[in-house]
Amino acid sequence: MSAVLDDKTRNKALINEVLEAYPEKAAKKRAKHLNVYEEGKPDCGVKSNIKSLPGVMTIRGCAYAGSKGVVWGPIKDMVHISHGPVGCGQYSWGTRRNYASGTIGVDNFVVLQVTSDFQEKDIVFGGDKKLEKVIDEINQLFPLANGISIQSECPIGLIGDDIEAVAKKKGNEAGKTIVPVRCEGFRGVSQSLGHHIANDQVRDWVLDKADAQHAAGPYDVAIIGDYNIGGDAWSSRILLEEMGLRVVAQWSGDGTLKEMEKTPKVKLNLLHCYRSMNYISRHMEEKYGIPWVEYNFFGPSKIAASLREIASHFDDKIKENAEKVIAKYQPMVDAVIAKYKPRLDKKTVMLYVGGLRPRHVVGAYEDLGMEVVGAGYEFAHGDDYQRTTHYVKDGTLIYDDVTGFEFEKFAETIRPDLVGSGVKEKYIFQKMGIPFRQMHSWDYSGPYHGYDGFAIFARDMDMAINSPVWAMNKAPWKK
Repeated sequence: MSAVLDDKTRNKALINEVLEAYPEKAAKKRAKHLNVYEEGKPDCGVKSNIKSLPGVMTIRGCAYAGSKGVVWGPIKDMVHISHGPVGCGQYSWGTRRNYASGTIGVDNFVVLQVTSDFQEKDIVFGGDKKLEKVIDEINQLFPLANGISIQSECPIGLIGDDIEAVAKKKGNEAGKTIVPVRCEGFRGVSQSLGHHIANDQVRDWVLDKADAQHAAGPYDVAIIGDYNIGGDAWSSRILLEEMGLRVVAQWSGDGTLKEMEKTPKVKLNLLHCYRSMNYISRHMEEKYGIPWVEYNFFGPSKIAASLREIASHFDDKIKENAEKVIAKYQPMVDAVIAKYKPRLDKKTVMLYVGGLRPRHVVGAYEDLGMEVVGAGYEFAHGDDYQRTTHYVKDGTLIYDDVTGFEFEKFAETIRPDLVGSGVKEKYIFQKMGIPFRQMHSWDYSGPYHGYDGFAIFARDMDMAINSPVWAMNKAPWKK
C-alpha cells in the first residue's frame, strides 16, 4: 500500500514539475490532460479530443491519416486515390503494415500509391477534371478493381472541389462503387475525425447502397476495426473459426468491398479498435439490429475472457467450443509464460499509442508478470479513458496527447524498463538507453493477436528488454 502511495505522490509531483516549464496559459491547458489514476473513479480524470497546443511537439496525425491510413487504405480490392499533392500519399506509403493476400494489381491494390499529384495550376483552376482523368486511368489499368476511394488532402477542401459529383458521375459510367471521402488533414484535432468521416462514408456509399444476396448463416460474424497489422486479423480469425463461427467480413485489414456489403446480415459484429470503428458498429446496431461486442485478443487472460464473451451471444455449441479452444492452447500458453515470465517479471512499462492499445495490451504484459506504470493515448475520447479504468492500476500516470518534452521527463523520473510507443518516439528513447517496442506496427514483427501472437509478443518484449546491447548504451540513471 505504501508503494502505491509513494508512486502516486511521485507522479503528482512529476506532473507539477513538468507544468512549471510551460508559460502560465499553456500550463493551465496541459494540466487538464495529465493525471494520476485513482482506483474507483469512473474515468482517468483527463480531458481529451482537444486541439493540441501550438508550438509543442505533438505525436498526433491528421484526418487524412485516420481515413486513408486506417479505415479505407487496407481494403484490398479497391484502389485508393490520395487526392492532392504527392507528399501525403508518398510519405504514408506502406507505413501501416496492413497485410493482405491476393495478387498485386489483380485483386490486391493495398501496396499501390496512387495520387492525383496536384500542381499549382490545379489549385488555381480546380482539380475535378484531373480527378476524372485519374479515375479513367485506374479503370483502364486495373479493370478488376471492385471500387475506388477518393481520399481528400488539405487543398481539396480549401479550393472547394466537388469530389462527390465526380464520384457519382464516374461511378455511374464505370458501374463501380466510387467513394468520396472529405478527410482533409485540417479537419478536427487528430486522426480521430478521419476515422469518423470514413465510417460515415462507409455508411452512405457502401452499406446503404449494398444489395447483398448471399445466404446468411446462424454463426456469421464480422471482424470490425482490425487492420491486420503483421497478420493480427488472421490469427484472430483462426480462433473464431475454431469456435465454429463463420467470419464473413474483415474490416478492413485484408478486407474487401464485397465483405463490407455482406456485413448487414451478420449475427454479431466483433469490434477490435473501438475508437476507429464504433461509429459504424452503432449504426449497424440501430439500422440492422446487429449487436456488437468489443473484444481483446492480446494475451491469454484477455483472449479467454473475450472468447467466452463472444460465445455468450450464441448457443451452447459455440460456448462449448470456446472452452475447447481455450483448453487446446493452454499448454502452449503455459510454456510461453514458463519461458519468459522469469526474464520479464516485475519489469515496468510506459505506453503511449493510438486509440486502444494503451489499455488492450495491459493484460498481455501482466500475463508475463510486467506492470504498466504509465499509459496515454494520441487521439482518445472520454469514453476511451472510461474503458481504461478496467485495465490500469491505482497510481498509474495518465497522459493525453503527451508532448515530446513531457514524455521524456516522465520516462527520466519513472525509469521504466520498457517504453511502448510509435516510430517518432522510438529512436529518442533508444538513444536515452531505454528499451523500446514500436506498438503501432509491432516493429516489423507480429502478429500479436491470439495465442500464436502472444508467443511472438513475449519473445519480442524479452528481446527488447534483455538484449545485450543495453550493456553498451545505458539509460542515464544507470550510468
